[in-house]
Amino acid sequence: LVEAPGNKGGIFRSDDGGESWTRINRERRFLQRAWYYIHIYADPVSPETVYVLNTGFYRSTDGGRNYQSFRVPHGDNHDLWINPDNPKIMVNANDGGANVSFNGAESWTDQMGQPTAEFYRVSVDAGFPYRVYGAQQDNSTASVSSRGAFGGRGAPGFYSVGGGESGHIAVDPRGNHIVYAGSYGGTISRMDTQSRLSRSIRTYPESQTGQRAADMKYRFQWNAPIRISPHNPDVVYHASQYVHRSSDQGESWEIISPDLTRNDKEKQDYSGGPITRDNTGVEVYGTIFAFEESPHQAGLLWVGSDDGRVHISRDNGKKWDEITPPGMPEWGVVNMIDLSAHDPGRAHIAVFRYRQDDFTPYIFQTNDYGASWRRLSDGNNGIPADHFVRVVREDHGKKGLLYAGTEFGMYVSFDDGTHWQSLQLNLPVSPVTDLAWKDGDLVVATQGRAFWILDDVSPLQQLNSETASKAAYLFPPRDSHRASGFATTINYYLKEAPEKPITVEILDSEGEVINKFTSRSEAEGQGGRRRGGGFGFGGGGGSAPSAKAGMNRFAWNQRHEALFEVPRGIVMWGGRGAGGPQAVPGNYQVRLTAGETTATQPLTLKSDPRLDTTLAEYKEQYKLAVEVGKKIDELYDNLARIRQVKQQVGDIGKKAKDAGYGDELAEAAKKLSKTLTEIEGELTQLEGEGGQDALNFPGRLDNQWIVLYGDISGPDYGPRPGAKERYEDLKPQLSSLLSKLDPILKKDVEEFNKMVREKKIPAIVLASREGDES
Repeated sequence: LVEAPGNKGGIFRSDDGGESWTRINRERRFLQRAWYYIHIYADPVSPETVYVLNTGFYRSTDGGRNYQSFRVPHGDNHDLWINPDNPKIMVNANDGGANVSFNGAESWTDQMGQPTAEFYRVSVDAGFPYRVYGAQQDNSTASVSSRGAFGGRGAPGFYSVGGGESGHIAVDPRGNHIVYAGSYGGTISRMDTQSRLSRSIRTYPESQTGQRAADMKYRFQWNAPIRISPHNPDVVYHASQYVHRSSDQGESWEIISPDLTRNDKEKQDYSGGPITRDNTGVEVYGTIFAFEESPHQAGLLWVGSDDGRVHISRDNGKKWDEITPPGMPEWGVVNMIDLSAHDPGRAHIAVFRYRQDDFTPYIFQTNDYGASWRRLSDGNNGIPADHFVRVVREDHGKKGLLYAGTEFGMYVSFDDGTHWQSLQLNLPVSPVTDLAWKDGDLVVATQGRAFWILDDVSPLQQLNSETASKAAYLFPPRDSHRASGFATTINYYLKEAPEKPITVEILDSEGEVINKFTSRSEAEGQGGRRRGGGFGFGGGGGSAPSAKAGMNRFAWNQRHEALFEVPRGIVMWGGRGAGGPQAVPGNYQVRLTAGETTATQPLTLKSDPRLDTTLAEYKEQYKLAVEVGKKIDELYDNLARIRQVKQQVGDIGKKAKDAGYGDELAEAAKKLSKTLTEIEGELTQLEGEGGQDALNFPGRLDNQWIVLYGDISGPDYGPRPGAKERYEDLKPQLSSLLSKLDPILKKDVEEFNKMVREKKIPAIVLASREGDES
């Protein structure tokens, strides 16, 4: 497959090992964007079968002369692997990811299960839970909740927000539903995500595809900045070689700067050639590539260009001063500007130059509005010399704590950029293109592995040599919200793995323990009933916190210790409901005990800001949940006693029969067991075995109580009138059954024991479910 001028290109075939060639196809659809495509593959088995990849996917079965198009999950096809032993099996790589066919391209596996999106930038909104936004290479823009259904992350609620594949996104903080999104060629849209209606608000609708930058009125880059003023959300910025500003949400625009680039016309010619030009918009050069307005001061504007210039305006764009760092590499791309949350004159810029075959990490810092700069990376202080930097952000909570996203992952500096170290953790090695802050989380955009979130960076803010020298250290937890699917994160550091198990306890404001969790070694050895609940990170798992050396993370599920446990083997409908009551929003404490160290920190649990539930309603919910939970515990305690007695009665009846004591004792055992079974069957369903047997064998009293408990303890609001009514109806039913059981366990069992003692057989022992004799 040959690119050539005029009509000389096409598909050529040789049947004599390359001695001679014949052009057999000259269709342009196989030659478009030659540098990007023109991939051709011979079938490893059939000499007459050929595959061509371009925007589409094509196959010829007549020796390459004629082609049939095949549908693939995504366009822009770049590579193909064909199984040499079975050519029906193949893997296609395209701009959407990878997909597999087992039937010779007739059908393909889906790509939606692969987290391979390439995001240019990342934005977050002011919602709860917050949403994450970005533009995907060769795909749509994306908005996705930081927490999906039931607290998980991923696809639920995913939607596009206008714009296109390459641009920045900015979200109006007033309501989160007005979103500005860009793409190449100066494209910018404003979408109302509530109605999903979008409109173009382009400064100057000019088609730039196929054009050279020198001929454009406005040189909007493929990845042109879009920002909303932090001081007036009606003010929106967009940048070409000029800074464009709108004061009416994009309805009209004004230019507030001169050309802030080098404007070198030699760098603005056609891209590609000499045979085929290729101008998509990514090649537009001499543009403003980074823009920010100071959060501290309205009208304090910072600009960086893709040809190595940095400017500042301190009077809302009336006057601009160049503040390019002295060490700026020639033609370096100022990919982003990070304005410090701590000081209005403090900023960091990330510069790359990999397109000139220079992979050096360039990070610059100023503390005086650009009057002077300090280089923070030179390839010798922690970030490798070939890990060029795309983004740097300063921690919003701690000055001098810096994060850098490079072509090969994440780095952190605890000393204001003097030294760097890896912060890769479980993040896949991939280009980190942008970072954003939200509520103490670090949100990460990658090219190739989609979005990632580093939850709760407060331990990094608090980490220092003093904390690292302690045998154990409990970090003050950040405030958390009581909301469905949420948990309270507890971070702690262990210098060494302790010999004995550690405990994490949650205490109320009065110092009373409401839940306790023990590390796995002891938890595995505990017998009997285990109450409580939670889930751990870093090896904690289940309800057991981890006890490994180094940083550990445990997540309290915001519940008290469980009030009851459903016995094994019981089949019911409507959930098992064994979790403890939810904690009422308020002040708590967390206590860590590890070896000789005991540490306590305050913990604040806030209500869900989306709800109008009052504190009185939360307290009422907790009170009723406790009452219902104790009733269920009482029910199962008595159920356990019934089953203990029945087992002993059965054993005695069998011994009596085997010992030849006659039928009287065996019949008495049978009668007592039957009496107990009648009440047991009213307390719980005895016939169901499979999960959906409850559709045939209806739930008994325990099922009714647990459904009520779930209805009361699950939501984030006070109990409804219907739940209170149901509670009042169920109480006498349980009391009635237990009043029948009590004389049986006392009178009937004692009469049976008299018969047993006469035969000199050990009598029945009554015990509670916990094993204490009564």
